[in-house]
Amino acid sequence: MLNHFWGVVIAGLCFAGVAFVETSEPLVLVEEGVSRMPVVIFKDAPPRTRRAAEELAEYIEKIAGARPDVIEGEPDPVPERAIWVGCQPVLNDLFPDLDFDFQYPEEILIAANQNHLVIAGRDRWDPDHMRVEGDSYKGRNAGLDGVQQEYGTANAVYSFLQDFLDVRWLWPGELGEDIIKKDTISFMPFEYRYHPPFLGRSGIFRFSSLESWRGISHEWSRFQRLQLDSLGARIGGHSFSGWWDRFGKTRPELFALQPDGTRGWPYGRTSKLCRSNPEVWDEWLNDVEAKLERIPNRTVFRAIPNDGAYSGYCICPNCLAWDHPDGEKVRYRWSGISQEYVAQSDRVITFANTLARLLKERYPDRDYYVATSTYGNAHPVPVGVVPDDNVIVAVFANILNRPTPDAGRGSRKNLADWGRSGTKNISWIGNMGGGAGWQLGFPNVAPRRVIDTLRFVAENNVMSIFFDTMWEHWVNQGPHYYMLAQMAWNPYADGEAILEDYYRRAFGPAADTMTAYWDLMVETSDKIVFEGKAMDEIWPRSPRADFYQQGYDLLDRAEEELADAEGVYGERLAFVRAGLDYLRLFRENQQLIARLEDVDGEDTDALTSARANWQNIILILEQYPFAFNSMYIRPRQDGRGHLESVNPDRRGRTWTR
Repeated sequence: MLNHFWGVVIAGLCFAGVAFVETSEPLVLVEEGVSRMPVVIFKDAPPRTRRAAEELAEYIEKIAGARPDVIEGEPDPVPERAIWVGCQPVLNDLFPDLDFDFQYPEEILIAANQNHLVIAGRDRWDPDHMRVEGDSYKGRNAGLDGVQQEYGTANAVYSFLQDFLDVRWLWPGELGEDIIKKDTISFMPFEYRYHPPFLGRSGIFRFSSLESWRGISHEWSRFQRLQLDSLGARIGGHSFSGWWDRFGKTRPELFALQPDGTRGWPYGRTSKLCRSNPEVWDEWLNDVEAKLERIPNRTVFRAIPNDGAYSGYCICPNCLAWDHPDGEKVRYRWSGISQEYVAQSDRVITFANTLARLLKERYPDRDYYVATSTYGNAHPVPVGVVPDDNVIVAVFANILNRPTPDAGRGSRKNLADWGRSGTKNISWIGNMGGGAGWQLGFPNVAPRRVIDTLRFVAENNVMSIFFDTMWEHWVNQGPHYYMLAQMAWNPYADGEAILEDYYRRAFGPAADTMTAYWDLMVETSDKIVFEGKAMDEIWPRSPRADFYQQGYDLLDRAEEELADAEGVYGERLAFVRAGLDYLRLFRENQQLIARLEDVDGEDTDALTSARANWQNIILILEQYPFAFNSMYIRPRQDGRGHLESVNPDRRGRTWTR
């Protein structure tokens, strides 16, 4: 009972393989509403693997109305038929022709014979170090239990639920879950193996990574096999922003020598280091040791340059000696000085290689990585040095939803240059947004560009993806998010088939009309992103503009098509309609706020209308908790008492002006 996703499986032959066994007897998991096989999970399985086994039983019950028993440890006697979750010694006897020696990181195996089903993957964990105290978000998380280095079996379970049991998680929450009910679940014997090329996937939705509290999509991210990756959402940001506060007064020699003889510039968090100073290396290693005390499972340690990409770099003789004279010329700034000089690429990679070798010397039996980046003036490929095998290079390439993706810095060409340079490990640092209101939850979407872009980065040695930032505004960006998740797990999949399946499973008889609706959203946002059209022209502030009429006409047509349809299609349509309502109300409020500012608040009608609009937006947020990450969509009063919407980042900036 295999669905069209097998076309997706076969499309990824360089990572996946499926084989069918010739036999006339199917394996029956549930027959006419009666469970025929227990779920057996290996003894002392880690918490998240046990949780996946329980979820497997829950979804079998949701599908067929029968919940199999979940047994931990090999039963005595061994049952004649069972679903085996994770590798267990008895499997060598039950599947004598299967190889359970996983060769690839995060490799999964799903196989069935006439009596048994095995769902397993490469699992790695240290039973003594499965708790992480605190997190990277200022202690907002009291701690994290059940941390593993690899979660192969859990991801194998979620792959089985999607690809074999036809479960879809279209967006977070009950409304986004789609299940095809059946009385009997059976399979002809088969064998399926896969290992994902991207080992860092949780950075796509980093707010819903294991360590974060900011997101609203934690369960969805886990089901989509994003959250439980092996590299984690750790390759991004800036690594030395706190060093000036720690060492600026007491150890200035750690910082970049400036032309005027001082150390460190332009200011605190962006002060650059003297990378060639061995004392910097020692302090970095001390920080690694301290981090391992707190997070023993950490495998990636960042050495990413501070912000202020073109300012204040060290001019001491040792640092200058790391630069290559044939490097691409880049404009630099120091206090009172601006001039061209060769790119920092060779210096950045030499620094990372130095740390990587020292890290290997200190921890020779561990597979640890050093992460650096091509931020700012290190974007060109280095001329005289190649990153070591335990160095990950984060390449900034905003190619997904930005203008002129094939030109200039941060482009496809630049990413491809790094892919051809001999760099073994690349992390793609990108953003979804293209200036069409993605932070605020406007329909800034490009699901088909996701297909091409993720395949492109996979073909260029990318092993990890990090976005800064996916805000998780589902109601107006859902198809984009869904395609990111699916293509991140298998970038060689048939993306068009996945997108067609998404619309069909979400909206049933109205699938074609809702495809047209989302195509309208793509078309309009592209006019802002790629044609440079003003947002006021494309998504007008007037609620009576033609754009809104086009959108509502399509939604009305879909409603007519669903008049006699059973299921949750109508509720999902109402969910999408709430997104268009939000856009219209938000844009109208921006017009009303502008009127208030013009007259210093002396417009009672405008103020009343704006407040009413915000109450309607609040009702949308309350009715649909997964519509937006409401932490970043909220009304407030400004200093003059004018009602306005804000979407602040950590520095409190306002995005609505």
